[in-house]
Amino acid sequence: MRISTTSCLCPFLVCLCFIQRCSSVSHHTPAKVPTKNQTKLANGETEVHHRPKRGWIWNQFFVLEEHTGPDPQYVGKLHSNSDKGDGSVRYILDGEGAGSIFIIDEVTGDIHATKSLDREKKSHYVLHAQALDRYTEEALEPKSEFIIKVQDINDNAPKFPDGPFVATVPEMSEVGTSVLQVTASDADDPTYGNSARIVYSILQGQPYFSVDPKTGIIRTALADMDREAREHYTVVIQAKDMAGQVGGLSGSTTINITLTDINDNPPKFPQKNYQLYVPESAQVGKPVGKIKANDDDLGINADIKYSIINSEGANTFSISADRDTKEGIISLKKPLNYERKKSYTLHIEGTNTHADPRFSYLGSFKDTATLKITVGDVDEGPVFSIDHYIMDVYENAPRGTEVGAVTARDPDSRNSPVRYFLDSKEDDERYFRIDEITGVIRTTKPLDREDITWHNITVMASEVDNPSLLSHVPVTVQVLDVNDNPPEVAADEEIILCESSRPGQVIQTVTAVDKDDFANGQRFAFALPSQLPVNPNFTLKDNEDSTASIIARRRRFNHLTQELYELPIVVWDGGEPSLSGTSTLTLRVCPCQRHGRIRACQGEAFLSSAGLSTGALIAILLCIIILLAIVVLFITLRRSKKEPLIISEEDIRENVVTYDDEGGGEEDTEAFDIIALRNPAAAEELKFRRDIRPEARQHCGLLRSRRSPSVDLDDVDVQEFIKQRLVDADLDTSVPPYDSLQTYAYEGQGSPTGSISPLDSPGTQFEQDYNFLDEYGPDFQRLAELYGRADSDVSTVCDSNLVQTKSV
Repeated sequence: MRISTTSCLCPFLVCLCFIQRCSSVSHHTPAKVPTKNQTKLANGETEVHHRPKRGWIWNQFFVLEEHTGPDPQYVGKLHSNSDKGDGSVRYILDGEGAGSIFIIDEVTGDIHATKSLDREKKSHYVLHAQALDRYTEEALEPKSEFIIKVQDINDNAPKFPDGPFVATVPEMSEVGTSVLQVTASDADDPTYGNSARIVYSILQGQPYFSVDPKTGIIRTALADMDREAREHYTVVIQAKDMAGQVGGLSGSTTINITLTDINDNPPKFPQKNYQLYVPESAQVGKPVGKIKANDDDLGINADIKYSIINSEGANTFSISADRDTKEGIISLKKPLNYERKKSYTLHIEGTNTHADPRFSYLGSFKDTATLKITVGDVDEGPVFSIDHYIMDVYENAPRGTEVGAVTARDPDSRNSPVRYFLDSKEDDERYFRIDEITGVIRTTKPLDREDITWHNITVMASEVDNPSLLSHVPVTVQVLDVNDNPPEVAADEEIILCESSRPGQVIQTVTAVDKDDFANGQRFAFALPSQLPVNPNFTLKDNEDSTASIIARRRRFNHLTQELYELPIVVWDGGEPSLSGTSTLTLRVCPCQRHGRIRACQGEAFLSSAGLSTGALIAILLCIIILLAIVVLFITLRRSKKEPLIISEEDIRENVVTYDDEGGGEEDTEAFDIIALRNPAAAEELKFRRDIRPEARQHCGLLRSRRSPSVDLDDVDVQEFIKQRLVDADLDTSVPPYDSLQTYAYEGQGSPTGSISPLDSPGTQFEQDYNFLDEYGPDFQRLAELYGRADSDVSTVCDSNLVQTKSV
């Protein structure tokens, strides 16, 4: 079998193809296998062989990528020497892309590509070819492997992997200083042609920068670029394939280049002479003024060190640089005294701390200025001998114990006396007091170190001649410890004692705590109380390291027999004098399970550790249920309770009765008369209509009859009276139907005072004796006189009306 191609892509391949075709047609070559099993001898004869040779002529196939023609692209041809051209040979193809991308004519052996290929995705395909007898399906040639390579074209532009880029270069750099290297990539085949041969060029950024066309290194192209003049530059770099020739594809990227600062500018003071006023009361160590030198550089290149270079100013003042503002802060080293020296002259120098020797030719990187300070005269307040006092006193010291003393003086020439006092805003509980003349501080009550260890107070001093001038000084008082707290055993929870504990087994290791400090409270000794009998259940071992171990003395503890054990322990501290305390520990017996070294109580142990047994829980629930039942019963009884229609004889009170009777207005005073409703005895005589006003004769007759003692109220049946009034109201057709509830506030039988309602005042007895009220005092005597006078007035009016009636 031989493989041939009719389309070649370059002149060299065309020549090879032409030579191959000519040799296969005109004469036999070593590349051509004879059609018969024979060999040509040197004398021109041929020798016939009985074993056939292979009929392969092997060459690589090439196919052009990105083919866009309408017809399938011809790749090459497969041919076997066994093929006589009669169609008896069938060619088959398998492998990568066989049948989908590459198809073969079974008769002619022509191979075509049916799809457009992309070399950047797959550069070659491995296939297998075989020639078969069409009729017998026997292999005429053994299966052999060949490769179809995808030939590259320039279809990919160069690309920069990232961008835009950021780069920096120091200012004032020399020409050719490397800034950054950019690299573009081309997906085309670098081994074929110039499709992937990239050349770099600069599109923007000239004349400041340049780029190497082969390596892509960006370099400075201009000398002495000053950051203070221009800081940022934008450079655009282009990458073009085909070695930069016309028709090549290109890509570009942007590089933002920033000039970094170097120390190329010395500091400069804006002026040479400055003046400053400082009062003599200025505090030592405090700032009194500022001065600043300007520097156009940035960061550490702009750091300036200020110094006072003359001795007159350096002895009294100091200067330091502020890192944020770059200012020189002038502070006072010694107190000023207007009476001794009224002015100072300072020579201040500002120097760069990070000088660059490359620019030493520019001169020294420093500058000087003169500052004249004028001292002002002021009346100063008292000055304490030190800025902070620290004193100490033992706790539990008696009231009035001296703690220490403060001292202040008047710095002025007058030397005015000083008075001391404490700042009341701080010492609310007044633990201390101070002698206003001597400045001695004393305690006002015993102090407790365990309560407050440090006390911070402020002592104030003022001049007698000028009390408005105040000075303050902080005073810190430390309370020293004494051994006044007994130690205690540290046991926050109950100790679990397993039923399976054995004699000699350590149940728990306990420690102690002491409120006193380390010197008096951290060395402990333990023991059981000596005054108690020997504990049959437990013993205590002092480990001599401020701990003790509780050890069981017997076995077979049972939580059903006894659940809780109490163990008193005495602990001593190591203070002077030594103190002791007794703590009682509770040990709870629990059935335990072992899980390695961990012991966990079962469910009933946890239930009992909560302090509530099952019986206690049931009792609590029963109590809650009983209380709820009592509350429900009480509410039910209150809702079912009804007020009686008739008030008992013992319920002596005044009732306000509301009647839903709408009268005729303010002038209608004859609408209703309720006197009959208030007294059953009077009701018997007033059976006329209630909406008709009774005549004066009848009314006074009624009063006469009521004054008569012959009327016996005991014979009146209130129930019958109410029933009778109800019948009268039902049968009376001359009055509207009153649907109202009327309450009869009848006092009852047997009352010596009768009714005290004001509604019964017209019907009360005029001859009532009010002398019994004298027994209750002068106020009740006055009340008796008023009621007696009112009765006499009513009686007089009635008598006059009767006389007029008779005369008529």
